[in-house]
Amino acid sequence: MATFYSASAIVGGTVTGQYVYQVDGYSRTKEIPNGKQIHSPAFWVGDCCWCISCYPNGAGPSCADYISVFLNLVDAITKPKVRPRFSLLDKEGKPVPGHSRHTEVGEYLVVGARHGFNDFIKREFLEASEHLLDDCFRIRCDFSVPASIRTEDREPPLSDLQRHFGDLLMAKDGTDITFRVGAETFSAHRCVLAARSPVFRAEFFGVTREGTTTTTTTTGDCIQIDDMLAHVFEALLHFIYTDSLPEMAGLEESTMAEHLLVAADRYGMQRLKLICEEKLSRDVDENTVAKMLRLAVQNHCHKLKETCIEFLKDPPSLDVIMATDDGLFEFVAIRCPVLLKELWAYEDDPIHDDLLMCL
Repeated sequence: MATFYSASAIVGGTVTGQYVYQVDGYSRTKEIPNGKQIHSPAFWVGDCCWCISCYPNGAGPSCADYISVFLNLVDAITKPKVRPRFSLLDKEGKPVPGHSRHTEVGEYLVVGARHGFNDFIKREFLEASEHLLDDCFRIRCDFSVPASIRTEDREPPLSDLQRHFGDLLMAKDGTDITFRVGAETFSAHRCVLAARSPVFRAEFFGVTREGTTTTTTTTGDCIQIDDMLAHVFEALLHFIYTDSLPEMAGLEESTMAEHLLVAADRYGMQRLKLICEEKLSRDVDENTVAKMLRLAVQNHCHKLKETCIEFLKDPPSLDVIMATDDGLFEFVAIRCPVLLKELWAYEDDPIHDDLLMCL
């Protein structure tokens, strides 16, 4: 009989909030009279709704040379005690030394209650500083609100299996196989590789399929891989252990996806192959379709191939590509002539008839 576990806890403590209020158009705020305020949008921290009010020319006659700031209670079901800290931020978003202050603990007994500073920033200082950037400045308010006491069910945490396996790869604990790729070496665990790749499983624990061309050279516990870039193999190991790709951006992501698709086909890793196909299918255009079609045909990628075919069925695109890539016609004619006939069979353009005569 299966056993199910659940847990609950009485939860209290505090909820910490942080809000950055950016005042735009500082030069225009000089027209706001003394004692008049502007305020931030409302925001929630804990069970309370708050806003920050700012008096650009002071909250009263005694502070007319200052900018005044306050934390205001907009709505609440409790009467919290809060000690807000206000900080003027520099252009990097860090508190300006000497301009980060907290109030005494203030009781917010009613809606509309506020606590803050009449003399938070002297306008003369702000205008002469580099913290007034593009006619705006930023104030951050940090504070904690007592959380309401409640009983809640605790769900099991999300699986961190991927992180544990990633840590295992990084730490190299218990590794029993080494790969040499170019000038670099990588340590790994046979069992993990075998569990993720049927090719590795056959290589480590069984006989490879008859007729399969080997691309590795094994010497003791070191395997030499001669036809793959080191950073591609590193990304392959990352996926094997974590079931995710390392973070990449822009052209690097597309180039890596091309290499990993080849590696995935080579090692029988269908999930990685489909992920790479999906990424590459989004990048098909006039500049890449010829390369992508070759890649799809050579590595048996149905989705990527279909994407390329659909793109090539557009006559203007096809003419441009054929004019700039002489080898594409020859490649398609040899590797998939049926595809070539499909692309041109419906066209009336004489150039397509001439190409069909070559088949």
